[in-house]
Amino acid sequence: MFRTCLMSPRKGSDFAGLSTAIVTPFRDGQVDEKRLAEQIDFQIDSGVTCIVPCGTTGESPTLTHDEHERVISLTIQHVAGRVKVMAGTGSNSTAEALRLTRRAADEGADATLQVAPYYNKPTQEGMYQHFRAVAEAVDIPVCVYNIPGRSAKNIEVDTIVRLAELPNITMVKEATGSLDQCTAVLGATNLTVLSGDDSLTLPMMSVGAEGVISVAANLVPSVLLEMVQTAAAGDYTKAAELHHRLYSLCSKMLGLATNPIPVKAAMQMVGRDTGEMRLPMVPLDDADRAILQETLMKFGMESAIAGQLQASGA
Repeated sequence: MFRTCLMSPRKGSDFAGLSTAIVTPFRDGQVDEKRLAEQIDFQIDSGVTCIVPCGTTGESPTLTHDEHERVISLTIQHVAGRVKVMAGTGSNSTAEALRLTRRAADEGADATLQVAPYYNKPTQEGMYQHFRAVAEAVDIPVCVYNIPGRSAKNIEVDTIVRLAELPNITMVKEATGSLDQCTAVLGATNLTVLSGDDSLTLPMMSVGAEGVISVAANLVPSVLLEMVQTAAAGDYTKAAELHHRLYSLCSKMLGLATNPIPVKAAMQMVGRDTGEMRLPMVPLDDADRAILQETLMKFGMESAIAGQLQASGA
């Protein structure tokens, strides 16, 4: 069902649909394994295609190496084949990315999400050689994650075209914010493109992307899934209605602070608390919390918020 009209089938099309970049719950400074399992079940029950642990939304930069591996292992074990798992195992060190990715593949991950090397800003040739090394080291599909706002450098279309020639590189998580780049990648390669920006999912699908790796799905997976499925079925009138509803939520919620600060705050407000942030990430201040609560209520979450307030005695 989730297939582009431009070139079908594409490499990686079995990951089309809604994937959730799942948050990592913390409690008293430790990974809250029980809460992680509950959140995974919530996502699977909502019908998502794939769970993506240890992405930016999972606060991977603050996880120790042991925690990173443990979260991926726990996710794979608890999912138990019910949906796919795309493990976030990228790094700005190729050696570290290789170690994490080999471990995830051995654990049974269905694919790996590989962020562009950050901070050290490699050349385009360096980007190519980095992703090539990972793709040639494992037998699972590789999703190249292009997010220059976090990594400080764009993976240019020509580089992605070269990478698309490698059999294991099958997907791009497109988070450049550029519909032009998304269009160019789709026109020049046979890769499956997944949106990396919730607010741009429908525009990207209109030119051939096949879904999203979503932050907001931690909170409202069913609505996002309906939009993606409706667009994939060709009903862009209904999909646009859902897009505009979600846009109001995502633009206000995710615009309040750096991801995943706002989505974690929102989950707490509606009774799906995933615990504290880890420094250097800090909670929303009171003013932004008030804006977020109003945003959630306008989206239709009044009863969930009221129930949580009652449960907490507020």
